[in-house]
Parts: sequence; structure tokens; C-alpha cells
Amino acid sequence: MSSPMPGTTRGAIRVLILADAPVLRRGLVGMVDETAGLLAVSAPGEPRRALTLAESARPDAVIVELGAGRAATLSACRDLRRRYPTLAIVAVAVSADPAVVNESLAAGVRGYLLMNTSSTLLGWAILAARAGRTVVDPQIRRGETDGVPESRELVLEVPLTRRESDVLDELVKGQSNRSIGQNLFISEDTVKSHVKAILRKLGARDRSHAVSLVLKARGPACTCGAHAPAEVPAEV
Repeated sequence: MSSPMPGTTRGAIRVLILADAPVLRRGLVGMVDETAGLLAVSAPGEPRRALTLAESARPDAVIVELGAGRAATLSACRDLRRRYPTLAIVAVAVSADPAVVNESLAAGVRGYLLMNTSSTLLGWAILAARAGRTVVDPQIRRGETDGVPESRELVLEVPLTRRESDVLDELVKGQSNRSIGQNLFISEDTVKSHVKAILRKLGARDRSHAVSLVLKARGPACTCGAHAPAEVPAEV
């Protein structure tokens, strides 16, 4: 199978969990299923079966355990990335070593969290990875991960929903409420509701402040083409 994974625009984001330890698998399944908008799919299994399980489960995101078998798991991540370039991969790891973080990101991981992470942070990391962003656990000291994009500003107490993330991406492009509604096939009133929720969750004063937080988090290396929107419409 060579076609990319289909995106989830409606319904829950399908999450496949790959972990060697059965207890950890059950715990991660529980964390995923208790997070609104996420759904654990298929029987969770070992990283060595990553491609087989991904092909049958057709997930939108994958959570991998990075423990004693880190080398084999990262090899599986590279295989998944080659087969499914848009697949969001989030690692739950035992090591806070910046070198391990960098190695993981190089293997295609887009979220790197420690084992004691919360379901809130796990949910946000999955949503961020789906949006093409990188999240590193805030417990890992800043400034020690050379080359790792800083995204702490966007680690929220309450994560954005997938639709709110879509609206936020449109805001970064400088789109008006009407244009966002047209682009996402939703009403202008619905856009306004999403914008209010985004501002509240980001702790932003207004739309411009929200955009500045996003651009700061994405950093100068971002290739989204939206670093300098001509104007952020002054709407709610």
C-alpha cells in the first residue's frame, strides 16, 4: 500500500498505539479514549509490527513507546514516515536526554513526551503533530535541545480541537472570518465561536496576539509561507 493516510476532517482522530509493555498500552489507550476528538483504533501492539498494524488500522496518528528498545522503535518510525509521510507520530519516552530527543525528531517523531505526561498534553501533542508542528515535553529543559523547535508557548492547559486548529491555521494566513468559513465550509458564526475559543485557550488578547504566538512557536525555519501575513483582520 503506497497511498498516504486519509485525513480525518469529521469525527475522531484515529490513534494507533505501539508499546511493548501491556500495562503501558492499556494506560495509553485509556488516555486517548478519554480525550475528546481522539479514538484508539485496532489492537495496540509492538513497534516491530508497526507497518502491518498501520496498514490494517489506517490511523491518523501513532503513539510509540521509546524505552529499552529505542533503536528498533525509531527504525519503525522511519519506516512509517517513508510509507505514510503525513502520519503524525508522537513518542512517549523514558529519556529526557536532548540527544535522544534530536535522534527521535530526525526519525520522524513530531511529539516527544515523557512517560509521566498528562492526557491533556498527549492530546495536544497529537493535534499539533497533525497540524505539522513539533511538541517537546516542557519538563525537558529549554535551551538543551539543539535544533529542536521551541513550542512551549503552544502547550495548552486545554488543547485545541481539530477544527479550532484548522481555524487557527487560517488566522495565521491573515484570512477574515468570512474567508475562513468559505475555506472550511462552516458558517461565519461558527468561525467566530472557534476564534473566541482559540483566544481563550491561547491566552491571547486578540487575533493578532494569537498569530504572533503561533509564529513565535513555529520559529524562523517554518516553511508554511505564513510568517508575514499582510494584515490580520480586526475581527472577533
